[in-house]
Amino acid sequence: MNISHILSLGPVMPVIVIEQADLALPLGEALLAGGIKTIEITLRTNAALNAIERLAKELPEIHVGAGTILSHENAKQAFNAGAQFGVSPGTTNSIIKACSDYKLPLLPGASTVSEMLRLNEVGFSEMKFFPASAAGGSQFIKSLASPLPNLQFCPTGGITYETAPNWLSLENVRCVGGSWIAPAKDINEHNFSLITSRAEQACKLEN
Repeated sequence: MNISHILSLGPVMPVIVIEQADLALPLGEALLAGGIKTIEITLRTNAALNAIERLAKELPEIHVGAGTILSHENAKQAFNAGAQFGVSPGTTNSIIKACSDYKLPLLPGASTVSEMLRLNEVGFSEMKFFPASAAGGSQFIKSLASPLPNLQFCPTGGITYETAPNWLSLENVRCVGGSWIAPAKDINEHNFSLITSRAEQACKLEN
């Protein structure tokens, strides 16, 4: 499993903030029923690692990544929980080394051309563009296609179902990260049929 393959699994990668680990399995089943094959669970809650572990063990059909990797300890925790890849909002040498130490494929975050060039120099060709809407929007990424033709992006941050097609139409965008499919409120309220419906809509978007 590598990042290139992970980004090819669908046009939208749901970004999940989960507050109750016991809801991880019904959430995963709801997303899978809608066609979602890969998700990012952010390490922003106490339930995140437990949720990753449950999904990794009980629903291997979904490829689970750990988001908000900020440190060596985060990478270790994500790996031990069974995460299949890591995602960082920005990227430092220590984050790269940590994920390498645990052989955890990394989707590194970048928001400037210099950051992107540096990541490319050390071997990355797929990157998370974050925060996508605030850091320049789709026009910024579109403008990079000619000068940086070997780079591919997963824009995340502020993207909605309505704006996703603008991003997915770009030749250097592999998929987008989206929190609209399964917001914490709907997870907590067990609105899994609604989540499945949004997942189905997202999977029909073209990239």
